[in-house]
Amino acid sequence: MTTYITASTLTKAPSKNKTRAIALTAGGATLLAITSQILIPLGFTPVPLSLATLTVILLGTSLGPRLAMASTGLFFVLGTAGLPIFAGFSSGTATASFGYAAGYIFASGLAGLMAKHAGDKKVASAFLLAICTSVVIYFFGVPWLMFSAHLSLREGIALGVLPFIAGDLLKTLAAAALLPAIRRLIDTTK
Repeated sequence: MTTYITASTLTKAPSKNKTRAIALTAGGATLLAITSQILIPLGFTPVPLSLATLTVILLGTSLGPRLAMASTGLFFVLGTAGLPIFAGFSSGTATASFGYAAGYIFASGLAGLMAKHAGDKKVASAFLLAICTSVVIYFFGVPWLMFSAHLSLREGIALGVLPFIAGDLLKTLAAAALLPAIRRLIDTTK
């Protein structure tokens, strides 16, 4: 069974564990900020294709639900407050990516919960984990895109989901291939 550092660890654990939890939270947020900038602008949609969703999956499965949510939550708060860490060095609520960034929090928690129940041990279950994570991100991202760009549901799906299916499928396949190996690494370093 994998041991996860939880958010309650920050207040109840010895200072060594607090320091580790804080470092992992900050490191996860930093990694997400970096991979949010590795993107392909699509031109016909205001939302670029980035490696952020892959990072969200990996954070959830490697850090556990609470610490992953702390990392993605920190990323979200800093980006909302004006630090240019959202896709394309954007920030604040006026960006088309804002809803997707909000979805990262819940998606990382879901990935962590699924991993906690061995959802990342085999390629097939890891694939399902990655698909579910992407759906959660769309669930938050598309309504914000519709609101911010004044789009209908049909237009929101056309600009906020359909262009990303191929890229998300590739990221999902990469995650499904990586997660069992990452799980084995985590289990051997306990």
